[in-house]
Amino acid sequence: MAPALAALLLAAHHLRPAAPYGDHLTAYGRHAHGATEVRARGAAVEAYDPASGERRWRYAREGRRPLGVLPARGHTVAVWDDGLVTDTDGRSVRWHRALPAATGWLTAHGAAGVLRPLSHGMLAVVTPDRITAYRTADGDLRWILPAREGCAFRPDRAAQYGTNLLVAQPCARGAWTGQLVAVDDLGPVAPHRAPLGNKVPGNDREHPHPVRSDSGRPHPGVSHLDRPAPERPAPEAPDREQPDPGRPDPDKTLAPHR
Repeated sequence: MAPALAALLLAAHHLRPAAPYGDHLTAYGRHAHGATEVRARGAAVEAYDPASGERRWRYAREGRRPLGVLPARGHTVAVWDDGLVTDTDGRSVRWHRALPAATGWLTAHGAAGVLRPLSHGMLAVVTPDRITAYRTADGDLRWILPAREGCAFRPDRAAQYGTNLLVAQPCARGAWTGQLVAVDDLGPVAPHRAPLGNKVPGNDREHPHPVRSDSGRPHPGVSHLDRPAPERPAPEAPDREQPDPGRPDPDKTLAPHR
């Protein structure tokens, strides 16, 4: 009975308070850490030992159901039927973020393609109205890209190309070139951009400039401080050699007649 009681007490110790998000996180003894296989199962997100199949932790929320999970190294991101995005490492729920006006769409269509990893510890959450990017270390919101007027993003029609995420944006009108959007961890991919970085506060700040579009204006939907680069003075024309009054100008000298 002693081992069973110890396991029960350990599980109770790892049971997290429900308020305010209804969280219930249960870790199972010494198997709570290490390589895991994570999947949504019923009303919970569960992690298993890939070799033995033993359950390592279980995360549930009262009255809610996970619609999609994105396992990452050392943590797992989940999106729920109430539009909440969460991140857990099996020991605690590290952060919660709510997706605005996404509950109805998620309930009707599911979460296929909604959670998309980006490079440098960033996460893109794709819904029809917007692409939202979070820093996975602390859930900090880094940038938002709204869909163009008359258009909608398609989370299920997205593909990774190198460090870029290509997302379909079908529109009622417009050229096909405007119906595909490329983003990366810094925001929309555009020529000559100089975006803010995504480092955790306390590190050196990167490139305090806005993400810019082809026109040179800040990209709509990405709010950054506009600090244009200083203008460079036009190069001065080289001084021409002044002609010597006592020497004939070869350009004006006529060849002698023969």
